[in-house]
Amino acid sequence: MIALIQRVSSARVTVDEETCGSIGVGLLALIGIERGDGAAQGTKLLERVLDYRVFPDASGRMNRSLRETGGGLLLVPQFTLVADTSTGTRAGFSKAAEPVRARELFGQLVAEAQKAHPKVACGQFGAHMQVSLVNDGPVTFWLETGPKA
Repeated sequence: MIALIQRVSSARVTVDEETCGSIGVGLLALIGIERGDGAAQGTKLLERVLDYRVFPDASGRMNRSLRETGGGLLLVPQFTLVADTSTGTRAGFSKAAEPVRARELFGQLVAEAQKAHPKVACGQFGAHMQVSLVNDGPVTFWLETGPKA
């Protein structure tokens, strides 16, 4: 499972011109689910997202986590993160989890996040979404937990 996290001043997701999720200061996490991923990968990834130190401390160093700051978390499903781009000029998606399984795992991730953190919003699985954000820094990190993690 993959999370591309971005420290944001604000972020929102719209579907058909309706906002379905938004946050202020916090993290936008684009989530890619791979074949072989399961609940264990989701749990591990969520812990990393919540505890990854990307927010500045009093000295300006990235030493504080989302859990410590209490900022918002916006989870957005994005299957293109698991694309195979190693050859050619068109991405292949054979590494992506089957849509039914990916929807289930994304739903579990959101539910677990809502239990673990007070401010959680999400995008809509399978929808054509518009994601707007103000990347603070910019600060962007790629986190992953493999199927065997």
